[in-house]
Amino acid sequence: MSDYITGATTALITPFKNGKLDEATYATLIKRQINNGTDAVCPVGTTGESATLSHDEHKRCIEIAVEVCKNTNTKVLAGAGSNATHEAIDIAKHAQSCGVDAIFSVSPYYNKPSQEGLYQHYKAIALAVELPFMLYNVPGRTGVDILPSTVIRLFDDVENIYGIKEATGSIERTIELLSARPDLYLFSGDDAIDYPILANGGKGITSVTANLLPDMKSQLVHTALDGNFKESKAINDALYPINKVMFCESNPIPIKAAMYIAGLTPTLEYRLPLVAPSTENMKKIEESIKNYKIVGA
Repeated sequence: MSDYITGATTALITPFKNGKLDEATYATLIKRQINNGTDAVCPVGTTGESATLSHDEHKRCIEIAVEVCKNTNTKVLAGAGSNATHEAIDIAKHAQSCGVDAIFSVSPYYNKPSQEGLYQHYKAIALAVELPFMLYNVPGRTGVDILPSTVIRLFDDVENIYGIKEATGSIERTIELLSARPDLYLFSGDDAIDYPILANGGKGITSVTANLLPDMKSQLVHTALDGNFKESKAINDALYPINKVMFCESNPIPIKAAMYIAGLTPTLEYRLPLVAPSTENMKKIEESIKNYKIVGA
């Protein structure tokens, strides 16, 4: 299992049309990622509104990603998360049967398991498949933090658990994990701190902003991984204003609005309880994207 995903990965939005998954637009968005240097697309994570998709929709998003990425250099790192372990296992098995390259799984939300519960949850999902497996820690969304000791335990004990998407917003957490386990594949889950995480040994990013600016995000990552930290930092700095605006409301509200404003999606729809941005924030998004060249728009 040496062929692990690294580099620039994009947390795909899920476009809707008349309340249903817009399959044609979804495929078009994935092709745009492929054409702009994205190493892997990540269907049905937080940005993909996975919490409000039906299981059939969730599985269909994974199927489309695999279909579109087939015979390209872009891999599929599929979301297989749930706060019910048996549901996460079902999605993970489906993803494996579809032919994804790897899986990432968000920590269980709402029910607040103990660290032992997290360990048993992830161990059960990972052992149910033979794919490379990434943990996904985003305590600001889930209400539970996968502590470093639990990450290390899972990394040591479960052969196919090879990495973690870290979205705590903490550089110290990155250093703590990588100082203890240098072989852990740690991905930045916070757009604003992609560069410092890469400079401290991170192996890649999973980006929200890359939906809009895949060319800049892939360049940021690839220059850092090539050791050109000065150029990578300059790109990270240039992206800071839009990264900030992309989180002016709960993700993926701003990024979906930005994609619509840029003409990359034909409709702007969310699943309740998410709604469109406030008028004030919509203006902020409109003004921010004027400062960037949106490829393919």
